[in-house]
Amino acid sequence: MPSVIFPGPEGRLEGRFKPAPRPRAPVAMILHPHSQGGGTMNDRIVQRLYKTFTDRGFATLRFNFRGVGRSQGSFDNGVGELSDAASALDWVQSIHPEAQQTWIAGVSFGALIGMQLLMRRPEIRGFISIAPPANMYDFSFLAPCPASGIIIQGKSDTVVQPAAVQKLVDKLRTQKHITIHHDEISKANHFFENEIEELMGSVDKYLDFRLDPKCEIK
Repeated sequence: MPSVIFPGPEGRLEGRFKPAPRPRAPVAMILHPHSQGGGTMNDRIVQRLYKTFTDRGFATLRFNFRGVGRSQGSFDNGVGELSDAASALDWVQSIHPEAQQTWIAGVSFGALIGMQLLMRRPEIRGFISIAPPANMYDFSFLAPCPASGIIIQGKSDTVVQPAAVQKLVDKLRTQKHITIHHDEISKANHFFENEIEELMGSVDKYLDFRLDPKCEIK
């Protein structure tokens, strides 16, 4: 789990990167929750997602958005953080240009940034969005959403209302050529404090499905 520093739009960005174990391995990038709410790349869900992808043989990066940890710059309400994510993906791809596919995973605010990034980067073939803040931000930019993925929400989340996430899922499911999975974790709050194993079980089940050679969703 080597520490890395790489260039971002406002200076250096700090991350943790696990190189690919084999040629043409896929790439995954994990995006952390809102930095002004204490979100960092060391968030426990971010760390579990990171381990999940590295265990599956992905070249995997998690990093701190601007103004967090040793990353330079200051919070930019999502605009600059999207640029940070694009720069981070550029950096991974410069190291691992032969990757067959790219995945993005984000938690809360990180899910928003991840879904914005996949609109800009057609190489992203799958996404995992955990508690995307559908009641706080406008997700109408997903028109159309270019990739299939899974949205996971806690049923007892009082920060991001499950009904707002359900509305987003319903809207995305009207679009052709993508498949949106949606799991709700019973009793889970916004931080999945007592349900993280259920959360990761949902992630693993979805990845088993998508990474199966017989899966028709690509």
